[in-house]
Amino acid sequence: MPSFDTVSKVQTNEVDNALQQAQKEIAQRFDFKDTGTELEQTKEGISIKSVSEERAKAAIQVLHEKLIKRKVSLKYLDQQKTEPTSKGGARILIKIKEGIEGEKAKEIVRLIKDSKLKVQASIHEAQVRITGKNRDDLQGAIALMREKDLGIELQFINFRD
Repeated sequence: MPSFDTVSKVQTNEVDNALQQAQKEIAQRFDFKDTGTELEQTKEGISIKSVSEERAKAAIQVLHEKLIKRKVSLKYLDQQKTEPTSKGGARILIKIKEGIEGEKAKEIVRLIKDSKLKVQASIHEAQVRITGKNRDDLQGAIALMREKDLGIELQFINFRD
């Protein structure tokens, strides 16, 4: 039976490249001079520190521009609340979402079942496997998921006949 997997995987090398480009631009731009604005990759995600919340948000805008140029969807980013730092500055953490969470996976399965397509959807860890009797039904399921905005970026891999 033909099948494929629906996943949500970010290209980490592209995110790293965009982060490096944003760091270079912030180091060179006049409006960031003497603001102590820093972008760094941590275990939790990307940490942005600056002397004010406005400068931190401007740094996020620079990062977004670099990610878009490198064709990385902003749907992977989960911006947290602004935290004050000890010197009166601001710190913002941006988490990078990867994989399909349980609620989103259930929503995808429900969408497939409600569509009356002749395919079955099942959840396997952080991905959803779609199986069907013919390729046209599977392509219909892909079109359905692309059409519906689920709030996450989806890729379709491991297409097997």
